[in-house]
Amino acid sequence: MKKIIKGDRVVVIAGKDKGRQGEVVRVLGDRVIVDGVNVVKRHQKPNPMRQIEGGIITKNMPLDVSNVAILNPETQKADRVGIKVLENGEKVRFFKSNGAEIARKE
Repeated sequence: MKKIIKGDRVVVIAGKDKGRQGEVVRVLGDRVIVDGVNVVKRHQKPNPMRQIEGGIITKNMPLDVSNVAILNPETQKADRVGIKVLENGEKVRFFKSNGAEIARKE
């Protein structure tokens, strides 16, 4: 089970976008793409076969998972995540600071 998954609200804790918040759009192994964070401009060549227009486009680039921390909605601060096994054998994520379980995204 991963500690940060798609749909989580995270805070950037290191790098040029430190302090910015956003939602995880995609998880790529040990990297995550966060909406509105680490935005860069890229020059795109047109490709008529794929209906892609040319020009300068902005896109979200991946961040290392170690540079983001999940946002605790109760404290509105970055928090560490733990994984525990319930009595029925199900694994759940929880906040280390207050022990509250993280609501699952379905």
